Amino acid sequence: MDAPIEANSHAALSTLIEGEIIPQLLAAHGVPRSPADIARSARISAEDVRRFVPLALVLEADELLEHVEGLLARGIAAESIFVDLLAPAARKLGEFWESDTCDFVDVTIGLWRLQEVMREIAWRTPAISGSLFSARTALFSPIPGDQHSFGTLMVEEIFSRGGWQSELLIEPQRRDLLTMVGGRHFDLIGLTVSRDCHSGELSDLITAVRSVSLNPKLYVMLGGRAINDDPGLADLAGADGTAPDGPTALALAERLVVKAEPRTALAC
Repeated sequence: MDAPIEANSHAALSTLIEGEIIPQLLAAHGVPRSPADIARSARISAEDVRRFVPLALVLEADELLEHVEGLLARGIAAESIFVDLLAPAARKLGEFWESDTCDFVDVTIGLWRLQEVMREIAWRTPAISGSLFSARTALFSPIPGDQHSFGTLMVEEIFSRGGWQSELLIEPQRRDLLTMVGGRHFDLIGLTVSRDCHSGELSDLITAVRSVSLNPKLYVMLGGRAINDDPGLADLAGADGTAPDGPTALALAERLVVKAEPRTALAC
């Protein structure tokens, strides 16, 4: 694969990450794992991320893969590699460019290497049909007007690997989201909030989602940077819960849907 070509704006970098790199990273799904399996696995530490980020700028993709294989050998789940290592690393590379720590070419080549690593890991663990949780359905989307879909993509990947039948919307208009919710049965809706957002706006959106849903027992989950910074927004918006990361969101969603109570939960 050819390395990405330099562009000359923040918008170009955002488009590359959100519109090309990440969707390609998530093109293949791995073996579904239960929330209990994920919870028992080792986790990525902040120090792991700190050490890993510079490697993406200097190592070739195969060498970077060897480093990740060492983490997998420690018992860290592929889900954690995706969400807790590769996703933060990609964001950090973007910050390097925005702060002029690295130039655009170095950053985009680093992102390309991360892409190759994730695709290789996903390819090694091909999807298995007939999961115990295959009947559970979820839709994940950024809130309308939010252009950052990285977190949404990663959470959808976690749920898909956990055996859920999941759908994904990227940069939807409000009508797109409501049309999707009103046209299919979903057990859960996960909305990510990356921009500053008033609780009233979120409450209005959640109310609209519930009003068009085909499932009277729909759960709606909120998450993302803005929610993690102020978890109280979830309660103010009328949601049932929130989670700081994908694996935790999956475990919460499993508990909520099993209870089958006619309320809504928030995902990261």
